[in-house]
Amino acid sequence: MQTDVITSPEVAAALAAGRPVVALESTIITHGMPYPQNVETARAVEATVRENGAVPATIAVLNGKLVAGLDEATLDRLGQAKDVFKATRRDLAPIMVRGGTAGTTVAATMVIAAKAGIPVFATGGVGGVHRGAEETFDISADLIELSQTPVTVVCAGAKSILDIPKTLEFLETHGVPVLGYRSTAFPAFFTRESGETVDFACDSPEEIASVIATHRALGFSSGLLIANPIPEADALDSAMIDQRIAEAIAEAEAKGVTRKALTPFLLQRILELTDGRSLVANIALVKNNAALAARIAVALAGSNG
Repeated sequence: MQTDVITSPEVAAALAAGRPVVALESTIITHGMPYPQNVETARAVEATVRENGAVPATIAVLNGKLVAGLDEATLDRLGQAKDVFKATRRDLAPIMVRGGTAGTTVAATMVIAAKAGIPVFATGGVGGVHRGAEETFDISADLIELSQTPVTVVCAGAKSILDIPKTLEFLETHGVPVLGYRSTAFPAFFTRESGETVDFACDSPEEIASVIATHRALGFSSGLLIANPIPEADALDSAMIDQRIAEAIAEAEAKGVTRKALTPFLLQRILELTDGRSLVANIALVKNNAALAARIAVALAGSNG
């Protein structure tokens, strides 16, 4: 069984030359947005990475193979595919043995990016501790992965459907540095502030790259989480989105939706309840994260050169 990551020619050439590469997840294509917005967004995010000086490497499992770097035809097929797995770390081996195809979550993307030698990863929002976790123990594998895999994740904070204070407490307990980009306010995906704060804010991609390099030099093997607030012009009203999230969570509880099905269900209902405004905000924040991740990757490559 081949377990090496298959990289596209563009990604392979960039890695071999020490040029900046940014990993991108694929659950935004398979489970995060409807078609065709999912594929359009994936292409726009890749274009944003290139515009900011790095090479995009969208990651997925295709026919049992770990792949970093998808061509446009493959992106389109993945965006229209039905019954595609949503793969986290624990799912990779069974899916590979069965020759399956999967979109990769933050955790699985981090695993594959680390295997490929890609140190920076842009996503929308990171998973976290779910509301009511004191009873359900529902905690995203993304947090465990951040504690043990040396990939820096640029996100717009934790998804606002989560328990953000508990998520930050979990990250602190597991020694994961959380850095705000030009803000000490921890964002809540659709909104720029969650009411929670971070201890350190960095003013530039170069400063973030220096923190990453120093973290590695100290011998730490964890990832770093970069909290990059959604652009102010694209942020949603916090009272409105909190109300819609509460409605979606109540519906999920009534229907018994749990575990891996919960986040896709909630995001779809929030999309419907906000008349599509959440999708517009989602696309804007992902592109914003991709731009910052690319600039961090450029600064890291420069410091290593």
